[in-house]
Amino acid sequence: MGKKLTNAQIEAFHRDGFIAPIDVFTEDEAMRLRTELEAAEARWPEAFQGAARNNAHLNLKCLDEIVHNETLVDAVEDLIGPDILNYGTVLFIKEPNDPGFVSWHQDARYMGLEPHVGITAWVALSHSNETSGCMQMIPGSHGEIKDHNDTFGEENILTRGQEVQGVDDAKAVSLILQPGQMSIHSARVIHASQPNRSNDRRIGFVIQPYMPPHVKQTIKRTAAQLIRGADPHGNFDLVGRPSIDMATEDIAMRDKINADWSDILYDGAKQRRNF
Repeated sequence: MGKKLTNAQIEAFHRDGFIAPIDVFTEDEAMRLRTELEAAEARWPEAFQGAARNNAHLNLKCLDEIVHNETLVDAVEDLIGPDILNYGTVLFIKEPNDPGFVSWHQDARYMGLEPHVGITAWVALSHSNETSGCMQMIPGSHGEIKDHNDTFGEENILTRGQEVQGVDDAKAVSLILQPGQMSIHSARVIHASQPNRSNDRRIGFVIQPYMPPHVKQTIKRTAAQLIRGADPHGNFDLVGRPSIDMATEDIAMRDKINADWSDILYDGAKQRRNF
């Protein structure tokens, strides 16, 4: 038995490459976080556009709170150990009846992080189900890294529109999450999500990845946060937490890290997009 996860959950993660649902926040707490996030969006809309949806935890306290939540981090520790770095975050907001989707892919393919031992926490701040475009996983697909095709599809919300060919959709498992719940998946598992066909926003906040500090960035040195324990390796430039929303120095740090991410994620690509 771990700090948060049961032995059965831990075994399922190693067998399937993912686990869900995991209770983190109450629905009331999730609503508070959503309300704070949408208030920030109304005040600073530029902070939710293009590349700024990456690493918004560095300049918004409500997202920083999620990244450091003790219950969430306990679950992470159960899977990767007591020394934990956070590489970064992404806001995946699908508007009502929006055609945007995420193609079948593996997170590890373009992130430049070795070895592939990081895990992604996907936190729901609204209902995430098959109607709203929840994540879908291919159980047991977290073995070898597959070839991906860069499509740059207009409605594909991944950076390169990258996709794995020949995935058997019939094997997909839908991860149904209530507001305040999360899923955790391996950086190597094949996953996707469909468009939001509901009348509410589908708000997912993704911490990607939590990782032990021996992981290295193989393309370009960049930053990370020390969440718990110690970092004896020094493979990343450690950054702090925001004390207020949208501080000038925090925005500058976010933009520098996002520029690094662009160099990393688009390494070898024929074109770049602004996210």
